[in-house]
Amino acid sequence: MKPLPYIVLLTILSHAGFVGSRINVSLTAIDSQASTFTVGVLMSLYAAVPMLVAVSAGRLIDRIGVYRPLLVCSAAVALSILLPFIFPALPMLYVAAVMIGTSFMLQHIALNHLVGFIGDPAERAVNFSWLALGYATSGFIGPLLAGFTIDLVGHRNAFLVLSLPPALAAGLLAWRRPPTPGPVEREPGDPGRDVMDLVRNPKLLPVFLFSGLLATGWDLYAFVMPVYGTSVGLSASTIGVVMSSFALATFVVRLFMPIVSRHVTEWGVICTALVVAGIAYSMFPAVRQVPLLIALSFLLGLGLGCAQPMIMAVLYSASPPGRQGEVVGVRTTLMNASHTFLPLLFGAAGAALGVGPVFWAMAGLLLTGGWLAHRRR
Repeated sequence: MKPLPYIVLLTILSHAGFVGSRINVSLTAIDSQASTFTVGVLMSLYAAVPMLVAVSAGRLIDRIGVYRPLLVCSAAVALSILLPFIFPALPMLYVAAVMIGTSFMLQHIALNHLVGFIGDPAERAVNFSWLALGYATSGFIGPLLAGFTIDLVGHRNAFLVLSLPPALAAGLLAWRRPPTPGPVEREPGDPGRDVMDLVRNPKLLPVFLFSGLLATGWDLYAFVMPVYGTSVGLSASTIGVVMSSFALATFVVRLFMPIVSRHVTEWGVICTALVVAGIAYSMFPAVRQVPLLIALSFLLGLGLGCAQPMIMAVLYSASPPGRQGEVVGVRTTLMNASHTFLPLLFGAAGAALGVGPVFWAMAGLLLTGGWLAHRRR
């Protein structure tokens, strides 16, 4: 098997378990009579430790190479998802959320570094589009797998089922090693690296900021949709179908990104993504019917799904030599900072005011970001 399809397959397997675990953690907490704020805390824990260690993780990958972190973290994702099956109690959800999020974060950095490494620079945007298609595929599979498994065998057994895809990814990595970039040795006399050099980089900073905003819209959907679906009386499998329509839309829009990228600038894509996502979020509180929820989720997926391949290609191309993993780590830190604090804020707001203001607040942020991106364009 060629390197890129193999890497995409590994991504699909691990990410399907990761996405499914987020939904199962949310619905398991809700089934245990946890509050909306508690669900927000659990979703924040997926990002809390990655927020703190992502830059160091990127530097580690630059220093020791990609393969060992990728193999270890693939196995760690599977074992972490399995924990609530072995110890079925609400406190274990907190532990599992931290471990799943941290393991997948390191794996995510390694996979993006690996895709940027293979092929020629001219092929980079297309390669990242294929990786994004892999994430979209697993984003479609994960909610369906979680929702139907919960309805068929219960929340606890669903964790066992969801651990199997990342376990298979770890087994494949142990069996066949893909071509990977080796460690980067520091030049003699190099005083070290200051992460603020990357943050201040005029080519990287705007991409970091808008990437974080788009990722916040993506991550919030995974938190608020199970809560909203439960509040309007949807079953776990129906919520899984609704959320899979979001992933299907990201898959569809990414199929056309190699063509779109030849005719639209990077900032044009980012501006469009922010505006479309903001419009979709603003309409959710008025909708309770399943077909309309599916349609809105699809629209949101079209908006949020189109920008990621362009962002990753720009980031990798603008990265200083030997610091590609660190750049992805900085982006991951900024994204996880929003993932950590905003679910807490929106969870508290949802508990006090309902989920309507949560949708509208996110819509306001995205539309404001779309206006700023338009001005930059």
